[in-house]
Amino acid sequence: MDGNTFGKGFTVTTWGESHGKSVGCTIGNVPAQLRITEADVQPQLTRRRPGQSNITTPRDEKDRVEIQSGVQNGLSLGLPMMMVVKNEDQRPKDYGNKTMDMYPRPSHADFTTQAKYGIKSESGGGRSSARETIARVAAGAVAEKYMMDAFGIEIVAFTSSIGDIDLFPPTPEYPTPVTDPKFHEFLDNITRETVDKFLPVRCPEQAISDKMVQLITDFKDRHDSIGGTVTCVIRNVPVGLGEPAFDKLEAMLAHAMLSIPATKSFEIGSGLTACTIPGSIHNDPFVSTKGKEVPPSVAKSGAYLKGFTRPKLTTKTNFSGGIQGGITNGAPIYFKVGFKPPATIGQDQLTATYDGESEGVLTAKGRHDPCVVPRAIPIVEAMAAITVMDALVRHFGPKTLSQYLPYYREPNERGEAQVAVPDDQL
Repeated sequence: MDGNTFGKGFTVTTWGESHGKSVGCTIGNVPAQLRITEADVQPQLTRRRPGQSNITTPRDEKDRVEIQSGVQNGLSLGLPMMMVVKNEDQRPKDYGNKTMDMYPRPSHADFTTQAKYGIKSESGGGRSSARETIARVAAGAVAEKYMMDAFGIEIVAFTSSIGDIDLFPPTPEYPTPVTDPKFHEFLDNITRETVDKFLPVRCPEQAISDKMVQLITDFKDRHDSIGGTVTCVIRNVPVGLGEPAFDKLEAMLAHAMLSIPATKSFEIGSGLTACTIPGSIHNDPFVSTKGKEVPPSVAKSGAYLKGFTRPKLTTKTNFSGGIQGGITNGAPIYFKVGFKPPATIGQDQLTATYDGESEGVLTAKGRHDPCVVPRAIPIVEAMAAITVMDALVRHFGPKTLSQYLPYYREPNERGEAQVAVPDDQL
């Protein structure tokens, strides 16, 4: 079966190879009358693009997005939405040298792709390349625009570790960050604007960020690579999303995150820490939301303006990570994704030929990140957005979701959609 489509309600199909002419996506079930233009999508693609600093690949791509269908006069039509990004700095010849043709790169998808299909992309990683994630980020930006406008949902990811350098190192009092109230306060308040002040690694603490930059630089200078983790928080998600038993929301998030190239682990809420905490501490007591302040993004969202009911309960603690029984409980969803060191490095590596007849030394060519984590931030955010949007469509249906937009207009007597109300008239 085709493995290039994610989602059952809000569907995202991606296409294109790393050194082909373009990459792109087709999105199904975008709610009608969403205000969306290239200007809403481009910022996340710019955050993902290569060449951002001297610790990322120098490939020079502007990653300019073009909306091809599904949008008219800045409003979604409720029809399939297609977007494309052209590859401008292709160098397929980097992959055409004698050794690259003979030897599969260790820990890369070269061998497994060849074994599965009997053929592989002649240049780069083809569909296994992180270049494919441009399409995911574009689709995620569309999902985010809807979710912010309609529900005030906010998604923020940041670098939480590189190698053995951790933003939240264990302490005697708090051996894991999920037991530290300051960690949860951090998740409640972190913003993308703050994260992006700490380029190039996007770890929002200057001293730790500086150490991470130096570590990545050291590995780059040795023509080596290093991995790390990304932590992500999703705030203001409505109660009730998730489809037990096999499409629990945390299961769908795990599916989404582990589909990102170079990922190796996924933990939600307390994660592996839950194995060491007694139930008397780990259980999240319920408390009333009565009198609690409504988040600003929720207060101006369409659903809230149109009388969408806030949950009567929330949890005092949040070891569950905002999901219980596979269904959202209204608390922030948070999780951590682990990324391995990039497989393509500039050092000589002993390996074997595709036919298994001989061993040899591979010296890989091309332009590659010494650490993928800094550029993975918007990719994690995108897949989180697509997953939650998929759950929203499955729970409410796309037609109902359209009505939660603050500027939605009912069709006229002929069944034709009317022009949306400008923001200054809301």
